[in-house]
Amino acid sequence: MNFAKLKEDFQDYTYSQRRALLVLSLVAILFATFLFTTTRGRAVAQESAKPTLTMPAVTKTILIHVAGKVKRPDVYPLLAGSRVSDAIKAAGGANKGVDLGDINLARVLVDGEQVYVGYVAKVGASSSASKSGKSRFFGIININRATKAEFDSLTGIGPVIATRIVNYRNSNGPFLAIDDLLKVSGIGSKTLERIRPRLSL
Repeated sequence: MNFAKLKEDFQDYTYSQRRALLVLSLVAILFATFLFTTTRGRAVAQESAKPTLTMPAVTKTILIHVAGKVKRPDVYPLLAGSRVSDAIKAAGGANKGVDLGDINLARVLVDGEQVYVGYVAKVGASSSASKSGKSRFFGIININRATKAEFDSLTGIGPVIATRIVNYRNSNGPFLAIDDLLKVSGIGSKTLERIRPRLSL
């Protein structure tokens, strides 16, 4: 395009022609700007409308062994976060007449644990106990099933510490090792070694 010739021709235009030409040029520029902004906005909107893929949340499953006096004792898969009451329900519920008072039904289960329902402690009678008419516990006790009275029968474990052991187990779940008893307030290393021969998991 010859800009020098256009400049000479522009000088020959009248004032009205020059003014009209400037107005047309301005309108053309504004129209071009409008088209650019609107089409660009549509392109951005189309890019932002890309579909997003959502993956469903994966729910973890745990395995729980429900044993004892329940209708269908077995190993059951339960959802993570399930509680002891859920495990007993999965096994068909406790048998008629079974006392669940010593079981913390609201405790959250952990994978691989056993829920034992209706545990009955072994009771024997010593000569001194026979005279007084009272029974005492003897032999090996399971620390995940034992009652307060069974723990109380251990040398150096009185009713107060026995209650602490049961309360700790109800709040934190089953003991994974005998040494976990050291986590209970009032039980030291010497006490644990003294009663270890009578303990089992």
